[in-house]
Amino acid sequence: MDKRKFSEQDISTKFITPAIESAGWDRMKQYVEQKTFTDGRIHIRGNLTTRGKKKRADYILYYKPNIPIGIIEVKENNHSVGAGMQQGLEYAEILNLPFIFSTNGDRFLFHDKTNTSKIETELELDEFPSPETLWNKYLKYKGIETESAKEIVEQDYFFDGSGKSPRYYQQNAINCTLEAIARGQNRILLVMATGTGKTYTAFQIAHRLWKSKAKKRILFLADRNSLIDQTKRGDFKHFKDKMTIVQKRQVDKSYEVYLAIYQGLTGNEEDKNIFKQFSPDFFDLIIIDECHRGSAKEESAWREVLTYFGSATQIGLTATPKETEEVSNEEYFGEPIYTYSLKQGISDGFLAPYQVIRISLDIDLEGWRPNDGKTDKEGNIIEDRIYNRKDFDRTMVVDERTEIVAQKVTEFLKNTNRYNKTIIFCRDIDHAERMRTAIANLNTDLVAKNHKYVMRITGDNDEGKRELDNFIDPEQTYPVIATTSELMTTGVDAQTCKVIVLDTEIGSMTKFKQIVGRGTRVNEEFGKLYFTILDFRNATDLFADPNFDGDPTRVKVIGDNEPIDDDFENEDNNDESTDIINDPKPPYNTNDSPFTEKKEKHKKIYVNGVDVSVLNQRELYFDNNGKPITIGLKDYTKQVINEQFESMDKFLKTWSEADRKDAIIKELEEQGVPVNELLEAVNKECDLFDIICHVAFEQPPLTRKERANNVKKRNYFTKYGDKATKVIDALIDKYADEGIENLESMDVLKINPISSFGSPMEIVKSFGGRNQYLQAIKELENEIYSIA
Repeated sequence: MDKRKFSEQDISTKFITPAIESAGWDRMKQYVEQKTFTDGRIHIRGNLTTRGKKKRADYILYYKPNIPIGIIEVKENNHSVGAGMQQGLEYAEILNLPFIFSTNGDRFLFHDKTNTSKIETELELDEFPSPETLWNKYLKYKGIETESAKEIVEQDYFFDGSGKSPRYYQQNAINCTLEAIARGQNRILLVMATGTGKTYTAFQIAHRLWKSKAKKRILFLADRNSLIDQTKRGDFKHFKDKMTIVQKRQVDKSYEVYLAIYQGLTGNEEDKNIFKQFSPDFFDLIIIDECHRGSAKEESAWREVLTYFGSATQIGLTATPKETEEVSNEEYFGEPIYTYSLKQGISDGFLAPYQVIRISLDIDLEGWRPNDGKTDKEGNIIEDRIYNRKDFDRTMVVDERTEIVAQKVTEFLKNTNRYNKTIIFCRDIDHAERMRTAIANLNTDLVAKNHKYVMRITGDNDEGKRELDNFIDPEQTYPVIATTSELMTTGVDAQTCKVIVLDTEIGSMTKFKQIVGRGTRVNEEFGKLYFTILDFRNATDLFADPNFDGDPTRVKVIGDNEPIDDDFENEDNNDESTDIINDPKPPYNTNDSPFTEKKEKHKKIYVNGVDVSVLNQRELYFDNNGKPITIGLKDYTKQVINEQFESMDKFLKTWSEADRKDAIIKELEEQGVPVNELLEAVNKECDLFDIICHVAFEQPPLTRKERANNVKKRNYFTKYGDKATKVIDALIDKYADEGIENLESMDVLKINPISSFGSPMEIVKSFGGRNQYLQAIKELENEIYSIA
């Protein structure tokens, strides 16, 4: 039996699976073959989206379901036994695994992170370690030494029968947390980007600790009623009658799981601090949702709750940990035991990428100085000074500025989809109401159809708050546009939000990340795979901040009279909440609560009759690390190409040998090359192949039509029959119109004019069969690119 003739799958089936099953690994529970653990990054091409390559392991080994401990990478037998090790190590780093195996079917190379004396050894196929052997090594490596600690980490996950299971990063967060608690750690910080399922993660942690009896009474703390309601109706519903919400300042000590908001537990007067009706050791476990708000502040009344229950294990959840001189999550909770960033979520394809359109208004950038004797709308003389962007909608309201922002938002929606869910972030409640009116006046046809087309959703407005659930429900059409100031900055699970409008100053990175997070959820069923940020305040300058960890796909700055669509060719005086979010009403709100409506510091001046216009256009791009590209797009592309291909010959060889040219295009996109923008910048009639040769290697480009005509002149395909030759001619025309990517898909046979030659099966048959057809396509590609 010559193993060298076997495929990788043959090696797995004939040698690796028998070896691990002989060692005692259960096929149903303890290993998964060909395990895909990411969704593949979403790439935006014009109005279309494609998925990048998914990460997939040949085998993942589990001690119990969702408790992974090892990985196996398999290569064909003509490779060395360790050929898969580097890939295995990369995946193990992502999946947090200590045991890595590489094999070619002859034996295993075993990389053991727990063995510091000899980290890699070769094992024969019949020497593969058993589950118990690896698990005992794992426990020792993790510092799990007692039986009670072992019971915690071995506790089963909760399964509801729906087939839902945690993603890899949720497994990492859950398992790391239980291991830390088993070791005796009582202050834990988990940092997970918005939209990555923090509450589901919290539920699995709480449920496993509860079922193992390590924690018998649990308190889940949030700072908004809407978050508590979502938690009760959502992931925590499986606690059923063991769970209650602390409300109306009533305490019932007969439950095991309690959901509460800080404001419902505390007050200005001692008798209002109802949390003291519980004994300090009543709770074993406290989970603090969105712990970057309030509880991070040492003098905060919210912190008093955590200090009072100091003996409990406390887990802080946040997407945006705060670290300033006054406020620190890490000082209280310690370093995060696990972090899953926005950038990683976008890279894995679990979070939606975004594009940015920046619209700069003249009065924002140049300032506005009133003419001599200019009066406000009440007839008062306006103080003679230069007003700028930081004044507008805080102390100075210019009607025309509000109207032009509303015009541009409406224009964008008309050019894309007027029913795309949109959140407009405004300075304050007054600004949000004026923006609602301006949007309504520009969309009278849709507002007449349903007045909920645009609504102000702020904490002071009961009608708007009642519609919040409808706004975030993918099944509900209305409201379509929500104007807000603070209520929707965090904790709003807006799965189908496709447009975020920034018309407020944002000086806080924490707040910026939270706002961007309103759009990062993916919902493929409803076509939500990316979103657009319309920035009227240059808030997206924060992308360049080293503390920002997610990169926009592309940024476009809109000029005067330019159509606004999704076709792409720091002081913060309002960073705290200006909305009263929820009951309980004062006096339960403390002075440092972010939900106390701030008193107006400045009387606003309202003016009209001011000329406001959009300034000139320029385009900005960001590299793959989310940092602004300071050189020209062509120079940046040349730099990326030259890093990957040291010569034109190397590029030509890679291009010609690639089974699918589309794979190279996707790889360049992964490297941060904005392919569509590059084609627009150089010549969209050219193939990307020619653009790269021109930009990186200074070769004169040919258009796709020129390449197509060159192929036809050579009459190379007359060797095929009449029908097949006509199909080839139609495919050449298709290439000239659309590019190489479509030729590489069998779906092209279903599209006119190719489909006029028969069904895909009939067309393939005219070439002699599928393999012969694919060979003809390969020859066609070679002919197209024969002139380099």
